[in-house]
Amino acid sequence: MGTSISFKRPDGKDASGYLTNAERGNAPGVVVIQEWWGLSEQIKGLCDRFASAGFDALAPDLYNGKVVPYHDMDAAAKEMNSLDFMDATTQTVRGAVQYLGRNGAKVGLTGFCLGGAVTIIGAAKIPELAAGVVFYGIPPEQAAKPADIKIPLQAHFANKDDWCTPELVDGFEKAMKAAGKSLELYRYDAEHAFVNEQRQTVHDRKAAESAWDRAIGFFKKHLG
Repeated sequence: MGTSISFKRPDGKDASGYLTNAERGNAPGVVVIQEWWGLSEQIKGLCDRFASAGFDALAPDLYNGKVVPYHDMDAAAKEMNSLDFMDATTQTVRGAVQYLGRNGAKVGLTGFCLGGAVTIIGAAKIPELAAGVVFYGIPPEQAAKPADIKIPLQAHFANKDDWCTPELVDGFEKAMKAAGKSLELYRYDAEHAFVNEQRQTVHDRKAAESAWDRAIGFFKKHLG
């Protein structure tokens, strides 16, 4: 359904990604950020799904073509830990946002796991964004303080998550509230990565569909 494209980062360098356009012209945009596995077929499928819901969707390739198999957590951790999150967010992700917004469309940002953390950093660092939806990822506070977040956020977290733990989520929610920021937060009795239907050991269809419906509603409200 979609296609591979290249686009410019603010610094003039080229970046690549997977783009799916909505049927209607002049659609709002959603930039979709990968899990720590890379730009997988599952993430491309989510772009297709956003397009079916009426959004132009672009997933930038933060690993430059590398996709880690689901069973290889050590390799995924290595890729994620070698990623320059600030460069990825303020250059590659911002370039994707600018690409979708080039004709004046409003653009939102969403991401999963690693991409959830990038979404929060982007909410503080990318001025062209109108809204963000976070899935089970929180960056260290030095990367993006809640007080610096400039857009409305919706967030989805799992109660059985040993990476983005309920305690971490409590702290984030408290800090957002203290900073007077707009946050819609949902918790699910599910495991980390529950949206990923390709990982049957953690996928929770009911939670995933509920989160998806809420995300689409939120983006329609804030992006049009």
